[in-house]
Amino acid sequence: MLLKAAADQLAGQSSSAEEDLVLAREASAFYLKLSESVLAQTPGHVPLAEAVAGGFTQYAYAFVAFEAERLETNDARAAQALRMRAARLYGRAQRHALRALEQNNPGLGSALAAPEALFLDRPPRLPADQVGLAYWAAAAWGAHIALSKDRPDSVADLPQAVRLARLAWEQSPDHGDGALSSLMGSFEAARPGGSTLQARAYFDRAVAAGSGRNAGPYVAMAEMLAQPAGDREAFTSLLQQALAASAAHPGLGNAVMRERAQWLLDTADDRF
Repeated sequence: MLLKAAADQLAGQSSSAEEDLVLAREASAFYLKLSESVLAQTPGHVPLAEAVAGGFTQYAYAFVAFEAERLETNDARAAQALRMRAARLYGRAQRHALRALEQNNPGLGSALAAPEALFLDRPPRLPADQVGLAYWAAAAWGAHIALSKDRPDSVADLPQAVRLARLAWEQSPDHGDGALSSLMGSFEAARPGGSTLQARAYFDRAVAAGSGRNAGPYVAMAEMLAQPAGDREAFTSLLQQALAASAAHPGLGNAVMRERAQWLLDTADDRF
């Protein structure tokens, strides 16, 4: 009973309102370790598993993987070490989330790994209260795969991550003020044979779901264009919209995206 109360308490805490990235980073490590230890004793606690998976994913993205990208030009070895650490953190988030999902939905893992025809014939149904948990599981899974392209066994898991994201999206497409639709857009753009038009449709829905308050979808759309044959004018416009959204709507997520958007603008000559 005491552990359940502790899990409830920790699950309700969040640094999302904190827009100072240094303070958020310093506070995150203690919170994550404490929450992880409580989750180990209450592994099926959905809100706490969601908070832990989300915390590790956000920490890896904002404070580890992004730093690796910024270091790449000047110190490739340090950048690689950070990418490996980010991959481990994403994997940690993924394992916590998938463990809780499996405990609450026995057989879900097997269903995600089933042959395509069997999965489409009998797709599992995700409970509405677990959409957030599935979102973080899929987001962490996809991020881990992106940093593990030299490991075919990890890359082969991409269809499972996409399936999990789709199960969540079909239950609540506007979850997280569009965060889930944005994830679907990123998956669509990244998967072999993916459609740029479909990816853009997901991103547009993400922007609409967040009423333009979230910088994330703008940054994600811009990164889809960040290639030598891409549209630099659209790339710049989207990042400027991200900066405007983050300035008008303060918060941790937008603060992270503001830094990334500005960095992408500053290094645009390297991308086009």
